[in-house]
Amino acid sequence: MIISTTPSLEGHPIREYLGIATGEVIVGANIFRDLFAGIRDIVGGRAGAYESALRSAREQAYLELEEDARRMGADAVVGVDLDYEVVGQGGSMLMVSASGTAVRL
Repeated sequence: MIISTTPSLEGHPIREYLGIATGEVIVGANIFRDLFAGIRDIVGGRAGAYESALRSAREQAYLELEEDARRMGADAVVGVDLDYEVVGQGGSMLMVSASGTAVRL
């Protein structure tokens, strides 16, 4: 499956637009607080464990986006956007969402 932030794919004409595909992941913010409480790998102002947790959430959102697009019969997703939001009472959770247009090439 081709996933792209661009609205089209050079050399791959879009035959059909199938709709919006999405993938969302919500992670409890306490995970990030726990990471910061015990962080030992801060080097050069970067928190490796925190970055790893964000990377994992982002990758999971992309996987869900791809699964949603496959259910629609797509072979690509174009115009992909990635968003991070703090949600829940008192900002207790972090939501990572990916969305784009599922297409048939």
